[in-house]
Amino acid sequence: MSEEQSRYKLQLVDRETDTTHTVRLSLRALRLLAVGAGAGAALVAVGSIFSIYTLTHAYLHEEETAQLREANRIQQEQILQIAKKTSALGQEVDALQRTEDGLRALVGAPPAEADGAAAAGETAPAPTGGAPHALTTDEVGEALTMLEERITARRSSLGQLAVTMQKDVPGASSFLGDDTPVTTPTGWPTDGFISSGYGLRWNGAEFHQGIDIAAEMGTPIVATADGVVTLAGWNAGGYGNMVDIDHGSGVSTRYGHASAVVVTAGQRVRRGQIIAYVGSTGHSTGPHLHYEVRLSGQPVNPSSYL
Repeated sequence: MSEEQSRYKLQLVDRETDTTHTVRLSLRALRLLAVGAGAGAALVAVGSIFSIYTLTHAYLHEEETAQLREANRIQQEQILQIAKKTSALGQEVDALQRTEDGLRALVGAPPAEADGAAAAGETAPAPTGGAPHALTTDEVGEALTMLEERITARRSSLGQLAVTMQKDVPGASSFLGDDTPVTTPTGWPTDGFISSGYGLRWNGAEFHQGIDIAAEMGTPIVATADGVVTLAGWNAGGYGNMVDIDHGSGVSTRYGHASAVVVTAGQRVRRGQIIAYVGSTGHSTGPHLHYEVRLSGQPVNPSSYL
């Protein structure tokens, strides 16, 4: 009898009925049975692997969705912060406009030219009373840029009006504050425009203790009040070349990022005297003057002293 014709006996015993069942199988049948068992085991393994893959994929997808939700939440918070700043800048523009209108009406000066955004009828989005998610960061950013440009235009126009009033309008010097004590900071410390204001900036990441006045490299910087120079030279804290002036009664001013300083500590200076020149030293990304006004050592908004 050949190997293929050999038969094998498989006995199955039922203990409850005490009966025995005998199955006779050829070698070929045993091989087929073994192949079937192996195929079944393989199918079970594949099914297990597929189930594990499906569960893992679902978990990763859920985790990715959660990360996207968190990123979207952070973005919405950033939009809200920008929208709030846009609203605050809009109020400042309105206040500047009213101030300028009052000044021009008082001295009979011609009306100021409308800035580009106002002339075009553009308005900033209102962040209050509406859903922040209705605005994109690009839209709010454009509105913020528009408002900053309007503020710059208004400040420039007010500065030109002040010069006109001082030169051409009788009695205007007292209105402009020429009778202000010489030890009170008054006027602009350099020629330029405000590129960064006082207060929170960069979505609340930093509190800016002064204002940045962008100007050409080498533009003269003058003292805004009489006083005594307390610091003159390099500052390792990020201000670069810096001048501090004590004006008495707890009032002081600071001038940072200068390219050169032309006064020394202990020197007495007068309002309008050149003390330094605009530069980009210290923590600076471009030529500008960082200007601070301090009362009893605490920084206050310099804009009210300009």
